[in-house]
Order: sequence, then C-alpha cells, then structure tokens
Amino acid sequence: MKASVRILWLRAAVSAAAMLVLAACATPAARIKRNQALFDSLPATEQALIREGKVAIGFTPDMVRLALGSPDRRWLRTDAAGQTEVWAYTTWDSLDGVPLHRGDFHRFRGGYPLFHPPVHQRAARAREHFRVAFSEGKVIGIEQETR
Repeated sequence: MKASVRILWLRAAVSAAAMLVLAACATPAARIKRNQALFDSLPATEQALIREGKVAIGFTPDMVRLALGSPDRRWLRTDAAGQTEVWAYTTWDSLDGVPLHRGDFHRFRGGYPLFHPPVHQRAARAREHFRVAFSEGKVIGIEQETR
C-alpha cells in the first residue's frame, strides 16, 4: 500500500474514533455522569426530563447543560421587561435539508473534527432548532422547531 493511501486510512480511522468519542460526550447520560452530584440533588421529575434531553420552565443553566449540553450561541436580549439571556442550539443540515448532526458533536476548539470548515460550509448549513431564555437564573421561555 502506498504511503499516501495509508495516511488517508489513518485519517479516516482517527476521524471515526473522534466521532465516537464526541458522540458519547454529547449524550445526557455522559453529562449526568460528569455531574452526578448536581443530578442527584434534583427532584425525580426533573431528573427524568434531563435523562430524556428535555428542559422545563424553572430549570437553571446547569440543569439545561445537563439535558442539552452547552449552547452553540448565547446572547442578551433587552426589552421593556428587562434583560434575558438566550441560548440557541444548532443542527447542521445538508443543502437539500437532510439533518447531518447537532450539538457538541460539531463544537471543537480550533475547527471541526470531521468537517474542515471550508468543505463543511459548502456542503451544509446551520439551522437553529432550539432556544432557551433565562431571567434571574431560571428558564422563562423555550422555543422549539417543529418539523
């Protein structure tokens, strides 16, 4: 086998391994395991929602992170009622609308582990699918895309 072919196979193997590791880290179960004390301190009804990857009005930012992971984008919204912090979660779709991936899978310091940005940007588009609004440290609003 030529050296260039070996390098391509090695890159593919490393990418596949990275995908498995990142996918495992992106589940509520993995986040619960890393934050077991916080999870154990919550009532059973909230624990059940978090296990399912769901959030509810009144959740704290830590509880939302357990259920959904870190947001892809955060911003502050100011209106007559005051200031709210909004977290947005993004999914990546192919140009013809087929979902590719979402969440922690594509978040990686320094670039994308499996999709080099110039290639990825031509082959996919970002779509917000979920937003959570906080006021005074509690969820006050949830927006979820319906398809």
